[in-house]
Amino acid sequence: MSVVLSPIVSEFETEEQEASYDLWFRARVEEAMRSEKPRLPHDAALAKVQAMLEERRKARANRSVV
Repeated sequence: MSVVLSPIVSEFETEEQEASYDLWFRARVEEAMRSEKPRLPHDAALAKVQAMLEERRKARANRSVV
């Protein structure tokens, strides 16, 4: 039987959901830490995201003009 958690205290409905998410999240972090892929510096990541957002803004602006 699962314990229902308060939405004020937890974003999960039950302790089982919280535990399941915690295991999944920790596995993803471990996988990323063991990865041999080249690292992307924080500034480069932010620049990449900003460029993607700017492209979407332009595409949205072009759509609303037509």
